[in-house]
Amino acid sequence: MDADGLASFFREIAALHPAEQLTFLCIGTDRSTGDALGPLTGSRLLEYGFPHVTGTLPAPCDADNLIRRIAEIPEGQIIIAVDACLGPPAALGYYFAAAEPLRPAQSVGLLLPAVGNYSLAAIVDVNSPRPYRTLQTTPLHRVIVMADQIARAAAQGFGLTG
Repeated sequence: MDADGLASFFREIAALHPAEQLTFLCIGTDRSTGDALGPLTGSRLLEYGFPHVTGTLPAPCDADNLIRRIAEIPEGQIIIAVDACLGPPAALGYYFAAAEPLRPAQSVGLLLPAVGNYSLAAIVDVNSPRPYRTLQTTPLHRVIVMADQIARAAAQGFGLTG
């Protein structure tokens, strides 16, 4: 889906769950431009007023601490997992959204547990034989724009200022 479809995705979730019942799990690190989508998104979601966000610029949720950060989420919370990913050239700048868990770090070959009741993967760059290098050299502007689009769409979907 494109950025316009994101608000519909969040409206569907909002129809089933109030914002207080949700935790956004924004996966990534600020040490890689492509992988910074998660913490950038998490920080923007807090600015819009979402009460439960794990994974921000000051406190990223990355491969090293993912399992611990998931354990910190209170029981009964509905999790929306957000992560950057690589994809085919035609999908660059688009989003995969689903009512199912997200498999973090799949595009770079890591085996991490699937997380979330809902998932949102942002295609920040094109698949390549060297995925880590691709994420390191992904244009920061693209990642910032996509993080802003996700946070704005979530705010619109949940009726927050956006």
